[in-house]
Amino acid sequence: MSEPVRVIKAGDLVAADPTAGMLRMRAFELPILWAGQVITQPGAISGWHHHDKNESSLYIVSGVLRLEFEGSGEYLDAVAGDFVHVPAFTVHRESNPTGEPSLAIIARAGGGIPTVNVDPPPRG
Repeated sequence: MSEPVRVIKAGDLVAADPTAGMLRMRAFELPILWAGQVITQPGAISGWHHHDKNESSLYIVSGVLRLEFEGSGEYLDAVAGDFVHVPAFTVHRESNPTGEPSLAIIARAGGGIPTVNVDPPPRG
């Protein structure tokens, strides 16, 4: 039999995988799945990072999450109700251009290192 079904209460989330400018909270981690949430405060800009061989999916619960990617001078804004897909090894950073915190739910699949913080990419 596999592990039993369980509920992870909001109060049971633990701080995990720090990147400057964001607060990630882990609900659970299995060999090929990481799940949790990220809160980005108003005006915050995260450090540059990637998620190793993990494919990352985010669901924006509230606020705005802005994403920038290495090799592009452009950004994408995701708002409440949007899903975001970040492919494996994609160097990126998030920010929050608004006056309210943003909250996103994260699921990562692949079994890689959950978060790899990196130096900023060279400006092109």
